Amino acid sequence: QVQLVESGGGLVQAGGSLKLSCAASGRTVSSYVMGWFRQAPGKEREFVAAIRWSGGSIYYADAVKGRFTISRDNAKNTMYLQMNSLKPEDTAVYSCAARLGMQITTSARIYDYWGQGTQVTVSS
Repeated sequence: QVQLVESGGGLVQAGGSLKLSCAASGRTVSSYVMGWFRQAPGKEREFVAAIRWSGGSIYYADAVKGRFTISRDNAKNTMYLQMNSLKPEDTAVYSCAARLGMQITTSARIYDYWGQGTQVTVSS
């Protein structure tokens, strides 16, 4: 079992930056894959990025490649999403997720644990 808590969302102007955090607790996450998803009102949940906690595997959705960076701090059991060059289309509730395993997956239904989400709003 793992508990996830996101933070760092807010309102930002297009072209600006935000850094989201996802703090994990409850057990070690060294054998987990963790990812970020986002969901706008009335839209399907969308994969953003994922990372294998032990290293060696990172994957980004095409919509955020070159703009977003996923990372993790092992000592703090915290995952980050650095978001640069933000666009209004990035506006959504961003949630972090985790699953036990070693292989990256973009399918939300495969992830077992979820945070409560943090709102990111990008104005034009």
